[in-house]
This record gives sequence, structure tokens and C-alpha cells, in this order.
Amino acid sequence: MKDKKMQNFVPDFDKEKLEFILEIKEAYNRGEISLEKARKKLATKVTSLKPYEIAIAEQELKEFEDDECRKEGIQKMLELFEGFMDSSRPDLPKDHPIECYYRENDELKKICLEIEDLIQYPIIKNQWLELYERLEMWKIHLSRKQNQLYSILEQKGFDRPTTTMWTLDNFIRDEITKAKELLLNDSEAEFIEMQKIIVADIRDLMEKEETILYPTSLTMISDEEFEQMKMGDREIGFAYIDVKEKIREDKIEKPKDDFGKELQNLLQKHGYSANGPFNVAMGSLTLDQINLIYKHMPVDLSYVDENEIVKFYTDTTHRVFPRSKNVIGRDVKNCHPRGSVHLVEEIIEKFRSGEQDTAEFWINKPDLFIYIYYTAVRDEEGNFRGVLEMMQDCTHIRSLEGSQTLLTWANESKDEKIEESKAEIEKPNVENLMNNDLELNKDTKLKLILDRYPWLKDELEDINDAFKMLKTPLARIMIPKATIGMMSEKSGMQVEDLIAKIKEKIKNH
Repeated sequence: MKDKKMQNFVPDFDKEKLEFILEIKEAYNRGEISLEKARKKLATKVTSLKPYEIAIAEQELKEFEDDECRKEGIQKMLELFEGFMDSSRPDLPKDHPIECYYRENDELKKICLEIEDLIQYPIIKNQWLELYERLEMWKIHLSRKQNQLYSILEQKGFDRPTTTMWTLDNFIRDEITKAKELLLNDSEAEFIEMQKIIVADIRDLMEKEETILYPTSLTMISDEEFEQMKMGDREIGFAYIDVKEKIREDKIEKPKDDFGKELQNLLQKHGYSANGPFNVAMGSLTLDQINLIYKHMPVDLSYVDENEIVKFYTDTTHRVFPRSKNVIGRDVKNCHPRGSVHLVEEIIEKFRSGEQDTAEFWINKPDLFIYIYYTAVRDEEGNFRGVLEMMQDCTHIRSLEGSQTLLTWANESKDEKIEESKAEIEKPNVENLMNNDLELNKDTKLKLILDRYPWLKDELEDINDAFKMLKTPLARIMIPKATIGMMSEKSGMQVEDLIAKIKEKIKNH
């Protein structure tokens, strides 16, 4: 995979032309040549320019520079290449992975306009908090791009997005986080001062995506590969948009299983089943049982082999951080932002040498505690065979106090359990919910509903896939603030339809 060259996945190009373009571009960026003079020089040798040609010039002909993507503003390049390069938006189906990125950008551009409008007026804190809740949803866009799009481009030899644009993604994400902290801490002047910077940086990144990244992706990635990407995209989710179209199964390349069938026939011939049971360290398990165990692991596991290639992760519904199948087969260093790669390299180096066997990290925030543990994997002879990562959302565990010796289910409190032993509790019906102290309307808080019906949290995703996010650690931040109106906006459902579905769930439980 590391030997794959980007040039093998794009049309033929003129290397001398690209070297000439890159030389002028670099001279212009350094201020050694004026815009007018640079454009005149370009006109002597260049009649047209494709976005992928800029991408391959940066990939193949230029030395890597840390934070390169953040340092270079896109506007200067657009001015330089105006009239030479086609930057029009492609006409794509609504559910195409690249069109989904464009659609999310369209919504983000509206948020940027709202920010520019609001900074003209005195701060109303709740108004800004609501806006920032929507702005933070953009992190889903970044996560999908980093885990899905960067991954497949990297496999084709185009790793500049992974090594440079990822840094810019996280830089802006951190700017947004910092700004929100200023708002929460009532540092209004600093908060307002950051808004113009954040809007400028977001627009710069979107221009880089739409001018180079997305058109180059359309050149390098096949229709079949885009169809395969759709499944991983849906796992991670979307920001601001609703994607309901079905995946074209006929477009997904099916793996060839001739060898698998031959192996299965051979095993059966000698009295073995291809599905086991297999003798594991303790006991024996079929392949189905092994997969079910991993599927229901209460913690997230990932395995990187001795060659530093990601080989496996547990596909659980409660994953702490989003993953997609495109991570499998990638160099682990390219699965992390540039700023943390040195930590990954240090852990592997010390594990490989035998100097260390474990490493641990934790993320401690209000209402959220994530524990991450790495252990070196060694065979019986002590040879280094890779790294096992364990990750767990320990927020609930850290909140436990005293002892629990009575059986209490997840949707029951201890007090409820004790009372049940004294008398049968009458189940409140849906009419009580609607007619007593809790009325369902667009302003009803989700937390109030879940306080009374905690089991509903697990069933909301049946109403709409957008509510899968309520099973992630972000739920602890989202649930206290969310209203039915906000849920309607997130899911694309009408408020009345959403309320009707919630009532139906409660009535039928």
C-alpha cells in the first residue's frame, strides 16, 4: 500500500508543466513576484489546469512542511489561478459522499453568516450557545472526512490530506472549543474577537475542500468505491443534512470467495467445520460466537500488528469515538492527527524494544470521563506482535457510590426496586404523561422525557437514525439542552410527526 503512487490513479499529466506552475505559485506566496507578473508567466505555458494537477504537484513535487495547509491561504491561490482552473461545483446525486460534504458546507456557510450578523449586537448568551451547539455538529463532518475520505485517498498514494489538512481540521475544531469556553466563562470581549477569525478559518478550509480536495477525490475514487464508502459514512453520521437514499448494492464490489469455498470444502473433507468450534486460550468457540462476543464487548478494542497496520476493532454500538471499516489496513500513524503522531510512535517504539508494556490516558471533562489503555502484545517467546488499545466511557462507573447488592435494571432506580418488593407499582400511561405535568411540544426538554422513561433513549434511533448520537458520550452534553424542536431540526422530521412517534413508543412499551 505504501508503494502506491497517486499518479497511477489520475489521468496523464505534464510533469514539466506542474513544476513550472509550482515554481510560480511558491514565488508568489513568498512575495517574490506580483500577482500580475505571476499570471502573465502562467499564461505563457498554461491554458488550463485541473484541480488534481495542483494536488499531484503538492504531493509528488513538493517537500512536506508542518502546518502547511494552515499557513497557506486559499484566496491567494484562487486569485493566481482564476481563469486557468475549473472550480465549478460538480453535478452529483444527493446521496453521493462528495455531494454530502458539499451540502454540509452549504449549511455551515449559513451558520457563518449568522455569526457575522450576531456579532453586531450585544451578546445574548443563550442565543450564542444555541448557535454554537449547531456549529459543533460540524465535528461530524470532520470525523467522516478524516476516517473515510482521507483513508481511501491515502491508500491511493495521496496522503497530503492526512498529513496537512487534518492539522487544519483540528486547529479550527480547537478554536471553536476555545471560543465556547470563553462564552461560558463570560469572557465576552475575547469571545467576540475570536468570531471573525473562526469564520475566516472555516471559509478558508471549505474553499480548500471544494477547490482541490473534493474534485481530486472525484478523479481518483471509483463509483464502486464511493458506494462502499456510503456504509461507513452512515455509521459515523452527517452534520446538518438528512441522507435517506439507499445504497446501490449492485455497485458494491463483492469480495471473491472462491478460495474461501475451496478451504471450506477441504476442511469439511477432513471432518472440520470452517466455522469451528476453534480451540481458543480457554475453551472452544465458533466463529459466530467470537464475532458476537466482540460485538457485545462493554469496552472498545483495537489491534495494531507488529508492522504498525490497523488490523481489527470491535464494532460495538456504544463506540466512544467513531470508526469506519476504512481504518482497517491503514498505517496507524495516519489514523491520528499530526499533533499526536509522536505519541503513537513513542508508544510503539518503547513497546517494541521491551522498555515498556503499558500506557494509559484519560479524558476528564464535566459529565464525561474516557479511559484509554494500551498494552503491548507479545507471543510466548516474548516477541513483539503489536499493540492492543482498550477504550471505555467510565463516566457512569465513576459516579457509583456505596454498594449495590439488590438486582436493579438499567431503567430502574434502587428506590424503585425496593418499593417494588413492597407493592406493585402502577405503570403510568401515555395519557398521564401528556395531561399531567409534562406536555409534549417543541419546547419540551428531552431530559424531562428520559427522566420519566429512561428506556426511551435506546429506542429513539428506531424513530430516526439521527438519534444514534444519543448513545455516544456526546449525549451527556446534548440531552440536558435538547428540546423536541431541536430534535426535529436535527432529524429533518416535522415536530408533530416526532411527537406522535414518541407517544406511540411510550404507549406500546
